[in-house]
Amino acid sequence: MALLSSKRLRSFAVLFLCISLLLDKAVSIRISNQISDPVVVDSPDRPLKSAVFSLGSFWRSEAAFGCINGVVRTTAGYSGGTKTNPEYRKLGDHAESVQVEYDPRIVGYRQLLDVFWSSHDSRQVFGQGPDVGNQYRSLIFTNSTEELRLATISKEREQLKSRSSIVTTQIQQLATFYRAEPDHQKFELKQHPFLLQLIGNMAEEELERSALATKLNGYAAELCPPRVQKQIDSRVNEIIRKGWPVLKDI
Repeated sequence: MALLSSKRLRSFAVLFLCISLLLDKAVSIRISNQISDPVVVDSPDRPLKSAVFSLGSFWRSEAAFGCINGVVRTTAGYSGGTKTNPEYRKLGDHAESVQVEYDPRIVGYRQLLDVFWSSHDSRQVFGQGPDVGNQYRSLIFTNSTEELRLATISKEREQLKSRSSIVTTQIQQLATFYRAEPDHQKFELKQHPFLLQLIGNMAEEELERSALATKLNGYAAELCPPRVQKQIDSRVNEIIRKGWPVLKDI
């Protein structure tokens, strides 16, 4: 799983730095009060739902859901095991997981399942890509009988695509989701300091809960649909042209 910056991000960063120097603005300034909606709070008029999946490394998994319209927040963590309070180096029998908080009025559980299946190889045994180990196994965690029904149907449909190998994905009721350490949150985004500068160098707690950072995390990993990638490219270009180092929205 490559973590290198794309050519366009490198060119954006160079141009952005030049403009900042010309305007005598330090690119490391923090202007979080000018970010629109950095944190989306649950409210009666915007009830959010939550889904948890395991599909390999949670660095990549978190980014895979970030660009989906209707996804508000993503969180890397651990689920599926028996160990209490797992840690990255001591996760026991847990799997690396991602919690997806979404607005059901915009995106449904079926669509999240589609993203799950398309974002990893559910037939690979004991790992995902170059990442080998039980912690990278494929899992769908359900919160209700309806989610169980939909997950089961989707797995059966996935298996029908080919009978030459077995879908290894397990489906189980969610017991506990443990949030991973801060270093693992929005990991793909953190590999691009330029993008962090662009949204005002949010504090860690803000960054983890920010809808904007959630989408940029997917963008940084180049996992957004082409239309969304181009849309964000356009917004970044617009900010650079204006010479003001804050991206307020996408």
